Amino acid sequence: MKVTRLPAIHHDSNVVLVSGALGSVLIDAGTSWYQALQVERIQGQLKEQTLDRILLTSRRYPFAGGAKHVSDAFGNIPIHIHEEGQPALETGDFFTTWANRYDSDMPSTLTIRVEENELFALGDGDIQAISLPGHAPDGMGYLIPHLSTMVVGALLPRADRPARWDLPGGSLMSLIKSFEWLKSKNLASIVPMQGPAIRGKEHVRDVVCRHLDFFIESVERDGHPPKSWARPTPTALWLTPMTPWPLEEHEQV
Repeated sequence: MKVTRLPAIHHDSNVVLVSGALGSVLIDAGTSWYQALQVERIQGQLKEQTLDRILLTSRRYPFAGGAKHVSDAFGNIPIHIHEEGQPALETGDFFTTWANRYDSDMPSTLTIRVEENELFALGDGDIQAISLPGHAPDGMGYLIPHLSTMVVGALLPRADRPARWDLPGGSLMSLIKSFEWLKSKNLASIVPMQGPAIRGKEHVRDVVCRHLDFFIESVERDGHPPKSWARPTPTALWLTPMTPWPLEEHEQV
């Protein structure tokens, strides 16, 4: 099995292509701003293979905005998302998808509900769907068990950027539960929303624990980040510390 991270462009999320003996799956699709370029990047990686389906970690525009175009480009392939995200995508809701913050429309996108623990078999490995709410109730993570690798989307924007819980559908307490689950899995690699993969069990644990501690401390501050932190820009899906959290350079996925 081959896992390829196509680095985020501007506001886009990382796009992850997972290819196996029985086919290929795309995890997230970026915004509609660069959707034609995304198709070219995916085609360049696939070569003679086909793309079979798209798995979305979130209804938010940076993850789902380009999904319809990419689906159409590869023969109207199915798009999977948590049931909480289906109405927003299928009606083109530009508010809860956050597309309005990017001065963009959200394409009306037909989707298929992804079930908790649903497996997508690729022949030489599986992808397992895991519900990870907090940033939004439809937050999903996709685990590749035999590689101990997980794509987590907006739950972890970057190693040095904690997720926001003040957007439509966000929940600080759900973020804490999701990070407690991540901590319990002792993963070898996490692919965040943007930036390089977080690699190595010790490094992954350090990052997960730092974010978890931050969210617990925020509960003690009545659900607010530290007052010293700057107010997020309207398009940001993350909080940014005044002094950047450490981010070590690791081999990229």
